[in-house]
Amino acid sequence: MTGILGTLIDADSNVITFGRAVFAVLALTIIPPLLTKLGTEPTASTQNSAPLTTQLGWRYLTSGVLLAIHWVTFFVSVKTGGVAIATLGFSSFAAFITLIEWIIIRIFAGSGIAISRSDWLRTLVVTVGLALITPTLELADEVTYGFIMGLISGLSFAAMAVFNSRLLASVNPIRVARNQNVVVAVVMAAFAVPTLATVSITSWLWLVVLGVFCTGLSHALFVSSLKKLRVNVAGLVIALEPVYAIVAAWLLFAEVPTTRTIAGGLIIIGAMVGVSYSKARATEKPVPQQTSPL
Repeated sequence: MTGILGTLIDADSNVITFGRAVFAVLALTIIPPLLTKLGTEPTASTQNSAPLTTQLGWRYLTSGVLLAIHWVTFFVSVKTGGVAIATLGFSSFAAFITLIEWIIIRIFAGSGIAISRSDWLRTLVVTVGLALITPTLELADEVTYGFIMGLISGLSFAAMAVFNSRLLASVNPIRVARNQNVVVAVVMAAFAVPTLATVSITSWLWLVVLGVFCTGLSHALFVSSLKKLRVNVAGLVIALEPVYAIVAAWLLFAEVPTTRTIAGGLIIIGAMVGVSYSKARATEKPVPQQTSPL
């Protein structure tokens, strides 16, 4: 829905990002108490209240800025390249996560889990798929520009994901999301506020949907789903996002993807789904009991 709403909202990417963040903050402030009443709140292990310290504040600021870059470039990609190009470009985040983790391990020896061959295979396959999708090598081409913005969106999202997993993993994820959105709203205010008066009522309604349902509610539901699902299985579902977006854009806006886009998209989605599925199956296998040599 994010890509679809980015097309429907008649405003620039700065306004969309600002509006999404504001309504997401409201949603992420209201939804958790409702989940608590319904008995679907995150488990106790994820409810660390983590008092706000200077160090934690800088972490929220850094991850919030990365989130702002991710959203702005994604909506620029939607506006210039279309929903299919934007979502497939964003799908590069899986490959970027592998590369970022590898760089961190190389710089800080022994920091983190070694990159597996399946991760490198996924990165290679995704790269091939992205090469197929690339419309032209001319930066003046609007679709190519949109695709590059989609790649930057994927890179910034990957950087934020790695940052969160390494430095914010102990904090309640809904609280992290809310505070990151606060940062996004503050950062984008200077760019968005001067043009808010030109935004139509219809676009404001779509911004509410984008912020409340596609950000606040979706994040809360994702966190709650992890009580019943392994993260690999949840990731398997999320990996299909480009499929939903492309089909919806095809039906709603007649954005018919080219043969190269379809081929590249199938390769990218196949790589993400295949690796996620194999990891999910691996976690289902019982761990053999080992006896101590002592």
